[in-house]
Amino acid sequence: MLSNKLYVLPRALCRGVKSVGDIGTGEQLEVPKLLSTDALRSNLFKLDWIHMMTKLRPFVHTFLKEASSLFEMYIYTMGERPYALEMANLLDPGGIYFHSRVIAQSDSTRRHQKGLDVVLGQESAVVILDDTEVVWGKHRENLILMDRYHFFTSSCRQFGLKCKSLSEQKSDENEAEGALASVLEVLQRIHRLFFDPERGDNIMERDVRQVLKTVRKEILKGCKIVFTGVIPIQCQPENHYYWKLAEKLGATFSTEVDESVTHVVSMNDKTEKSRQAVREKKFLVHPRWIEAANYLWRKPPEENFPVSS
Repeated sequence: MLSNKLYVLPRALCRGVKSVGDIGTGEQLEVPKLLSTDALRSNLFKLDWIHMMTKLRPFVHTFLKEASSLFEMYIYTMGERPYALEMANLLDPGGIYFHSRVIAQSDSTRRHQKGLDVVLGQESAVVILDDTEVVWGKHRENLILMDRYHFFTSSCRQFGLKCKSLSEQKSDENEAEGALASVLEVLQRIHRLFFDPERGDNIMERDVRQVLKTVRKEILKGCKIVFTGVIPIQCQPENHYYWKLAEKLGATFSTEVDESVTHVVSMNDKTEKSRQAVREKKFLVHPRWIEAANYLWRKPPEENFPVSS
């Protein structure tokens, strides 16, 4: 039996858990149109007893099947136990993947925080999937941060996004290229590296946190970045969020746009270094490019993150 443990947040696998009364007028019209296919109809649930509606994320069933062959899986949520059990039932109606391994708010030992002290198992063999980093104060090195699934309009509003939800766009994530497909590839790679039989060390001494760090460092390896108009003058560059995130992903940095620089990261295209990047045919990208790399665990196409005026 494999020793790896995987803790997943229901929100990472399904989204739109929300008040039915909070569904926008446009959404009430668009959601039924999305249900024109059996696949979409079978993945949208109205939970009358708690006045909520939820939508399972595309690829979730394949993800659970494949991940369960590599990891012992748990559900861990800050929601109350009835909600946690309902989500477990939706995700795993046959009790194949999670069994009784469901951790709810009442199980946590710290208010508004999640921790691995409420479960059995070594921290060095635990991988966490979550769409919220701040609740894992002591265990961020175990965390794979996932992009949120904004299917409902209320989800966009909750996180201050000024964009249309997937339901308003009459669309959904692409199964083959969505967040779950991407993270499954990462999990498979981490598992291979952790259990690599050619490693000379004792398997009991291995640490999945080091494996995660190694894999993460390769995401932007070979990228040399110049920031312009992103980091405030009064801030030490190496202490800024985007600098630290890019460094964690393996990027290196420069203060000038020289021959070795590959990317100029900017909020607008009017700074001198932004214009220099265009002249010298460097990649000019918005800071969201770095965030996308962190979620996707690969270098995203630069053309998808243009810098506006």
